[in-house]
Amino acid sequence: MEFITDPWFYAVAIPTMLLVGISKGGLGLAGGLSVPLLSLVISPFQAAAIMLPILIVMDLSAFLAYRRHWDRAQMRVLLPAGIVGIVVGAFVFSLLNEDWIRVLIGVIAVGFVLHSLRKAVRVRPATNAKGFFWGGVAGFTSFVAHAGAPPLSVYLLPQRLDPAVLVGTSVMFFTVINLGKLVPYAALGLLTVHNLSTSLLLAPLGALGIVLGIWLRTRISTQLFYRLSYGLLLLTGSKLIHDGVGNLL
Repeated sequence: MEFITDPWFYAVAIPTMLLVGISKGGLGLAGGLSVPLLSLVISPFQAAAIMLPILIVMDLSAFLAYRRHWDRAQMRVLLPAGIVGIVVGAFVFSLLNEDWIRVLIGVIAVGFVLHSLRKAVRVRPATNAKGFFWGGVAGFTSFVAHAGAPPLSVYLLPQRLDPAVLVGTSVMFFTVINLGKLVPYAALGLLTVHNLSTSLLLAPLGALGIVLGIWLRTRISTQLFYRLSYGLLLLTGSKLIHDGVGNLL
């Protein structure tokens, strides 16, 4: 087995895995933080590849908890759209160099934060057109940066679904989408022994983070956690845009 040996990588990766696990454990930011942070110390292609197996394991755990709570009518629209988004994301990954991907991931990260600042949304009914559009965007951003939650929430939140159904539908969507990303990631040569070994090494930290998240859920201000996480994500996204644009110029 081959692992990344750069100590700077682990200085970023260890807290990143814990943050993602804490979020999955009930405090909410999920995987959108991981690729931007790891892209500070390694290639964004490699960052996405290392995170994918870890997120799949986390998603499968959540799927077992919510497998009975999801909207089948929504999924008939969202999943095909998400697959289209994956295909578009695979073409983008294959056509752009690392600096363009840094800029793209930075824009997604900053957009994630801006989305979080929105005021409460009005109730709006679901339509197939909206579902296909936002499902496609979620599939694309999930492929590029494992950050599909904001686009999906733009579509689902205005519908005021039952909380269990809302979470279950999101969990089902990303469980299938992340599994679907395995094929194009492999075709792009991202799932190397080197990357998968590093994923295996880091996975226990994600599991530990989930346990910490469950423990912290009633002991820490969710608002404080959100503010710190979004602030970190905003700084990270801005730096990726600055570095990527600087290298391109």
